Amino acid sequence: MSIRAVLWDVDDTLFDYTGSDRAGMRRHLAAEGLLDAYESVQQALSRWREITDVQWRRFSAGEVSFEGQRWDRVRVFLGEELSDAEADAWFQRYIGHYEAAWALFPDVLPALDALAASHRHAVLSNSSIHVQDRKLRVLGVHDRFEAILCAAELGISKPEAGAFHAACAALGLAPHDVAYVGDHPEIDGRGAADAGLMSVWIDRDGAYTSDDDPGGPHRIASLSELPAILGSDTRFGAPSTFR
Repeated sequence: MSIRAVLWDVDDTLFDYTGSDRAGMRRHLAAEGLLDAYESVQQALSRWREITDVQWRRFSAGEVSFEGQRWDRVRVFLGEELSDAEADAWFQRYIGHYEAAWALFPDVLPALDALAASHRHAVLSNSSIHVQDRKLRVLGVHDRFEAILCAAELGISKPEAGAFHAACAALGLAPHDVAYVGDHPEIDGRGAADAGLMSVWIDRDGAYTSDDDPGGPHRIASLSELPAILGSDTRFGAPSTFR
């Protein structure tokens, strides 16, 4: 049966999260006078992401509010006892630098244009609608998707099959009618395949070895390969209609 819709991951699939986060953190640490506290921006960013993962799990488990996990990320990162207002102010300054660096990958608009007439499109992210809805609006692609579903609101996260099935249900389609495109070999790649979707794993930088290959997904290095995999009768690279 042909694929009728494409579900998309957001961070590091459509949106250059890693590049934006690195550039934003560099600017923020410089503005805060904290560059010398770390050997490199990458070290600081790795530490920030470790803390973010821990605090996001607390939020997902209902142990802390959305704002609270943000404030606690700042407190742990700085190693300081800050008031909520102080932590929020620091986080908002960081967000300002981070958002100023936001960008789509260059192959995103051509791919969405190529598939616009042949497939329906939606988003399934392990973030929250509060974050991803605004991000997609700022990046200018929000209206490309008829549904945006996120783990924080669904109450279930990828790679659990229930997350993928909830997104398919929102589209009114069976899993075998839907393709999922994401950047993580296990969370996105194997998760979607195990849930019965056509799974497309985008490995842009070839960062994973063959040992990491989850086996089930189609593996691509660029979204330019996607129309051929979906069997879409489209021309990749046609002029963007969404400038």
